[in-house]
Amino acid sequence: MAEFTVTRSTAIAAPAETVFGLIDDFHEWRHWSPWEGLDPRLHREYTGPAEGPGATYAWRGNRKAGAGRMTISDSVPPRSVDVDLEFHKPMAANNHVRFDIEPDGDSVRVTWTMTGVTTGLFALIGRIVPVDKFAGKDFEKGLAALKARAENR
Repeated sequence: MAEFTVTRSTAIAAPAETVFGLIDDFHEWRHWSPWEGLDPRLHREYTGPAEGPGATYAWRGNRKAGAGRMTISDSVPPRSVDVDLEFHKPMAANNHVRFDIEPDGDSVRVTWTMTGVTTGLFALIGRIVPVDKFAGKDFEKGLAALKARAENR
């Protein structure tokens, strides 16, 4: 068993409220999440409120997309969004995700952080190839898409 943290950030030239709205509403993730394109026939289910705490997004897809559920556990407009992330397939895992949105001159700095614990085979693999290697590039891709979406609104 090993704890891990993956974090990436970028500056976005858009109001904090705009960026916050793109993160706090799971329906918006279709436009910027780096995993949305993994399965063109991805099944999505939204439950709970449209945004904010209690909003839930569940997905089921092909081998690449897997299956899981995200629930917004806390949000502080326009500063932060906390998400409980449950992976069901291809492997079971429970992680915590946080987005922080902070003023940065004429822009905002968005920091995307995921923390969790690896167990079993993934704990062994994590000793050779850190989780950051697996997820870091996806976070960078997602932040670039979030930036483009926010700046072009």
